[in-house]
Amino acid sequence: MQQHMMRSPKSAKKNRKRVGRGDGSGKGTYSGKGLKGQKARSGKGLMTNFQGGQLSLLKRLPSIRGFTNIFRQEYSIVNVDQLAAFPPNYEVTPETLAEVGCVRNLSNPIKILGRGDIDVAISVSAQKFSASARAKIEAAGGKVTVVE
Repeated sequence: MQQHMMRSPKSAKKNRKRVGRGDGSGKGTYSGKGLKGQKARSGKGLMTNFQGGQLSLLKRLPSIRGFTNIFRQEYSIVNVDQLAAFPPNYEVTPETLAEVGCVRNLSNPIKILGRGDIDVAISVSAQKFSASARAKIEAAGGKVTVVE
């Protein structure tokens, strides 16, 4: 068989639907839209998320996305460079941190973080310590005590 003799199958080529060209066309009168109603009208039609007048799902969802952990524990944060201001062999407790002004109130537990350097040997008591803060305090000759 030669190329100019090849033909596509009969089902491969389909005429497009010619809508609204009179009753004899097979799609006349109502053009396949049924009688009246919202979907029969001319124009763009309905939005893809339209739910018949009901508030759409998109508007029913909360505007602020994400998750709020109701069991989250807030900590008052104190960094190692703030502890460097204390004199050597000083006992740093949550109460002394509140007096000095490193912590606003004692309602939240205190966590010591490792920003900065310390070169004085002090003993620090707090509810939590980061690994780097614990290492820096102990390297300076200080002592770390976890308070419950």
